[in-house]
Amino acid sequence: MKNLLILFPLFSLLLAAPSYAQQEDSYDYWAPQRAIIARGQQAIFMCNGLFSGNRTLEQVFDQELAFLRNPIGTADGGDYNVEWDLQAVEVGTPGAVPTMRAVFREGIGCVILPPDQTLADIDNLPELTLPYPAGDPAQVSWPNGDLIQNIGSHENLDSDALQAAGDWAFDRDTPEQDTLSLIVVHDGEIILERYAPGIEMSTRTRTWSTAKSIASTLIGILVDDGRMALDEPLGFGWYPENRSSETDPRNEITLRHVLNMSSGLETIDNRGMEYATGSGLSYWAGASSVAGARSRALIREPGTYWDYENYDTLLGVYAMKQALGGEKAYAEFPRKALLDRIGMRNTLVSTDRFGDFVLSSQVYTNARDLARFGMLYLQGGVWDGERLISEEWIKFSSTPAPATVGRGGMYGGQWWLVPEGRTDVPADAYSTNGNRGQYTVVVPSHNIVIVRRGLDYGRQGFSQWDLTREVLKAIN
Repeated sequence: MKNLLILFPLFSLLLAAPSYAQQEDSYDYWAPQRAIIARGQQAIFMCNGLFSGNRTLEQVFDQELAFLRNPIGTADGGDYNVEWDLQAVEVGTPGAVPTMRAVFREGIGCVILPPDQTLADIDNLPELTLPYPAGDPAQVSWPNGDLIQNIGSHENLDSDALQAAGDWAFDRDTPEQDTLSLIVVHDGEIILERYAPGIEMSTRTRTWSTAKSIASTLIGILVDDGRMALDEPLGFGWYPENRSSETDPRNEITLRHVLNMSSGLETIDNRGMEYATGSGLSYWAGASSVAGARSRALIREPGTYWDYENYDTLLGVYAMKQALGGEKAYAEFPRKALLDRIGMRNTLVSTDRFGDFVLSSQVYTNARDLARFGMLYLQGGVWDGERLISEEWIKFSSTPAPATVGRGGMYGGQWWLVPEGRTDVPADAYSTNGNRGQYTVVVPSHNIVIVRRGLDYGRQGFSQWDLTREVLKAIN
């Protein structure tokens, strides 16, 4: 009886447990920011489609905006405004969700404004007026220019199999896999070049994360020059600032860690927040790409866990900015160090409104420029007899990040690798990989570069390795 008396009060408390114990945390507290980002995405897609890619409104709504769940308006009109003279787009009407605006700026493509800025702020946005190298690309022979005598005439080439590979890329059973362009380069010559209706050789589209491989290349140029180092700390302060910054554990993060996507920093994009906060705010809502990247907490030992995050790339890009030491040198570096030197005249490297390159995603270019980029790697980092990147950097880029070994081994230094265990494509192949199907595949053992551009939507799922397999059937 004594024991029963002792238990009874506890039993009574359990029966009287508060009802909130049965509650579920189901409300999306980020919904207002998701709505802002959705409008900002549409503004950027429309702006770059119209003014970077010279597409029509009909094309933009049919393809660029197919990625969005509920785009505002149609090609015939709606709650958006295109300022053709200003090369700007406004999406949404004033209300609980702010109107979002994007503006094309010379030399860099479209920049997204924050909710509290209007088109009156255009003149305060960055631009790049650096002159292009002399000469007309149409009169300069490939690959430095676009003059090509014959396409497809090549020894040891099965033309029927090559045509079949092109058909495989364009004639998809899944309509959401929307191929725009395909280029195959073998022994330095274009052997296949094909475009979808409405796409021309000069049409620029967004690279998405293919930009990460371009970012890594620019960083590699500085590493080769001794101005950056793979295994040294990134060398800048973090947010929030500590009273003793020397004791911040994030100081142990190296350039190798962020390029291997193994920084150990807090996960944002991969926990469903990419289109609510984090890098999404800089991509689509006008926030600083640098401040957000420097604000994540360390939750794992650097180098031990692979976590694909846009912010890791942006940390490397910010370290690159610090190494260059000045705003002008930084703004001109992609053009002077890489793009102009290999004939990538059609490529725009975009920035946020603060002038920081959003090189994790926001580059706009065409298939031929990406073919040139792939050729630089295929040629061991040499262009026209001049070394631009070292063989050591290429090896780093194409070697599995330690945290991926035994877990797929599919990622190197901002390049994607053939997954462990896959045997139908050469193991030495490596590739850029961008959302909506942006691939530049380098196959050193077969001296081939393959570029596929897409505006995929929905389920997507186009495989660059399946495409590589199909193309290699044509090489005897």
